[in-house]
Parts: sequence; C-alpha cells; structure tokens
Amino acid sequence: MVKGLYTAYTGMLNQQNRLDVLTNNLANSATNGFKKEGSTSQSFKEVMALKIKDTSDYSLPKRLGNIAPGVKIGECYTDFGQGPFRVTDNAYDLALDGDGFFAVSFVSKDGQPSVKYTRDGAFTVNQEGYLMTKDGDFVLNPAAAQAGTPGEAGYIRVDPNVEIVVQEDGTIYQNNVQVGQIGIVDFADYNYLSKYGENMYDLVEGGQRQASEAKIVQGTLEMSNVNVISEMVEMITISRAYESNQKIIQTIDETLDKAVNSIGKA
Repeated sequence: MVKGLYTAYTGMLNQQNRLDVLTNNLANSATNGFKKEGSTSQSFKEVMALKIKDTSDYSLPKRLGNIAPGVKIGECYTDFGQGPFRVTDNAYDLALDGDGFFAVSFVSKDGQPSVKYTRDGAFTVNQEGYLMTKDGDFVLNPAAAQAGTPGEAGYIRVDPNVEIVVQEDGTIYQNNVQVGQIGIVDFADYNYLSKYGENMYDLVEGGQRQASEAKIVQGTLEMSNVNVISEMVEMITISRAYESNQKIIQTIDETLDKAVNSIGKA
C-alpha cells in the first residue's frame, strides 16, 4: 500500500464529515433554539504501525517507527452557547436567559410517551387551553420536568381567551391570579444529552437533572447560535483542505503511472 494515498484518502473522509456537520448547521441557522455542532479529528495511533508474526522477535509486535498513517474522524460535539434573542411581542413566545431547558411531553409514532428538552419557546395553546409547542407536544410543569415524567398530570392549562403574563421564574398569571408554572430544568453534565430531531434532546442513562437558574423572557424567542458568516468561512477552509488531499492523490497516481509505464519498460 502506498502510504500517501491512504493518508490523503483519510483526510478527504475527515473533511467530508466536517462539511456534513457544517451544512446541517447552516440548514438550521433559522431554527429556534438550535445549537450548532462541531466535529473533531484524531490521528491514528502509531501503535497501529507494527510488525506482526515476526519470528525474529518471538512473534512479539515491533514498532515500524514514527509514521503518520493518516487521520480518523473524532467525536461530534454540541455548542450549547446561548443564541441571540428576537423580540416577537407574542405572549406565548418565551426565551430562556441562562442555562436550562423547557421540558415537553413527547409521544412517538408508536405511541410511546417520553420527556424531551428544548430551548425553543415558540409555544401556543389549543382549544382546551393546554400550553403546547408548535408541533403539538405538551409543555410540562416544574414537578413533571424535574421528575422526567410525561403525562397529563404534568400538563399546563390556562384560559385561552384571557391574556397571560409569565414571570421570570415561569409562573403564569391571568387576571392577576396564578394559574400555573412552566418547568425549567438543567443538567449536571450536558454530555448526557442526546440530540433528537432539530432542537430537542433526550437525557440518556446516567444523566442527572438539577434546578435551573435561567430566567424566562416573555415575548421573545431564542434564535439559533449558528453564525452564518463564520460557517461560510469554515466551509471555504474545508473545501480547500479537501482539494489539497485530492491533489495529493492525483500527484501520487501520476507518479505511479510513470513508474509503471515509463520506468518499468526501460
């Protein structure tokens, strides 16, 4: 195997993965509460470059030396930094200022209920007065949010014909009377959050919920934290890196062609 070909090939795969992540960020640059993702790269460990079945060393692996066998795709990560706010003056549009998430009762296509977490506060009320997301998921109160239990017991119900006022702690008032409270929850370690869809998250096994100090801002929505200009500049960098690896493969291919068809005939 020509090592240069393999090194350039792994570089192209890595750049392609970076481009996939970046284009997903750009596609969701207008999605409320979306958190941009990034990818990491790792070099192949030198321990992979070993002699095997070498009887001169009693069949023990022996290093070939310090070489760079290429790059491998690392882990993807999520930037949970807060996005900019957009004022809508809609009483049911809520944004979280600080670390935390809204909790919603989600029902899958096969009818299984679960709790999802989101920063998208574009809510509405149905005819029965239940506070819901635009996708029809019920917003949960503090008790259900902290316990992670879906179901009607945790739903928030208001009078759809009366204006609501939402305080910073999520308390809902109508005609100066408290009618409910929106649950806000945070997590001890965001590494236990698994992305679901565009802007919702699952808490995987081992994750711990904790109280959130975030404040609710009514009449406002949190936008995506994707900076379109930065992503476009990064796209150019990725494209150039991909082309450089592609050029290496072309150069090595031309060299091999000359070695076989020209020098080999001499």
